[in-house]
Amino acid sequence: MFVEGLVSTIIPVHNRPSLLREAVASVLAQTYRPVEIIIVDDGSTDDTPKAIVGLAAEYPSIIRDLRIPNGGPGAAREAGRLIARGEFIQYLDSDDLLLPRKFDLQVGGLRANPECDVAYGRTRFYGAGNEIGNISWKRTGERIEMMFPSFLRSRWWDTSTPLYRRNVIDRAGEWLKLRNEEDWEYDCRIASQGVRLHQCPEYVSDTRIHGGAMLSRGGASAAKLRDRAEAHRLIFGHAQRSGIAHDTPEMQHFARELFLLSRQCGAAGLAEESRTLFELARQASGTERGRRMDFLLYGAGARLVGWRAMGSLSCGLDRLRA
Repeated sequence: MFVEGLVSTIIPVHNRPSLLREAVASVLAQTYRPVEIIIVDDGSTDDTPKAIVGLAAEYPSIIRDLRIPNGGPGAAREAGRLIARGEFIQYLDSDDLLLPRKFDLQVGGLRANPECDVAYGRTRFYGAGNEIGNISWKRTGERIEMMFPSFLRSRWWDTSTPLYRRNVIDRAGEWLKLRNEEDWEYDCRIASQGVRLHQCPEYVSDTRIHGGAMLSRGGASAAKLRDRAEAHRLIFGHAQRSGIAHDTPEMQHFARELFLLSRQCGAAGLAEESRTLFELARQASGTERGRRMDFLLYGAGARLVGWRAMGSLSCGLDRLRA
């Protein structure tokens, strides 16, 4: 059921009762109405389910809750998306915060600019408990008109930053069950629709770092690299469908990212992922650059000694140079 004007905020959570309460409070403090909050418990094993029950009982007209087996943030966001009723969709990680006028500013911006499908504003980044400074995180302080090609360089906002129209979310489809870079892949899928952006110059959200478990940590485990490889493969496909030329700075940057990740996957024993990313890096580089000596030598070496040995050797040399 679609509700005009409603902002649906989807919050996945796993074992974070205290931080969750703060995230929910930041949504309840919005000066905009109507809102709904969908909390998706991603298989928590601590007091988080109890905290969710308490919040839903206290705000029964606003908060809806789901519990799913642990599947990571993508699966949890997808479960929330499927039952969201809002005209606008906000994703919020359970350790981050929205500032009180976020929805007023961004809904107003989208209504005043019907050609835009996503609104964003400035995001702050700081350690929980530390002094908060007004310094824009990543590129959220810049005015950028289109998601592509800029998103090929990086996901230059955080999950709390954008507010999406429901129709662009519906066109993007389901979140993937990746546990790493699922958010970058999702936004690049949205970017491939030719989405235009509206920037609110005010601060709209906070990203906080803390001592608890965070998916952005975890080093270069094989599982993490496997998910990153799949996300990069899909992102390249989104960029190709968008017609981003090989000679643009953004595509050349992404080609280097693909080559680096190929070497890292090889060193981790992920031979198939390494081979696939290597070929994608050559494609992304374009015909002429794809025939450069570094590609030719690396490909020949991998065929001779194997993708794992070549990746280990290359990563080792990178560490020595660093």
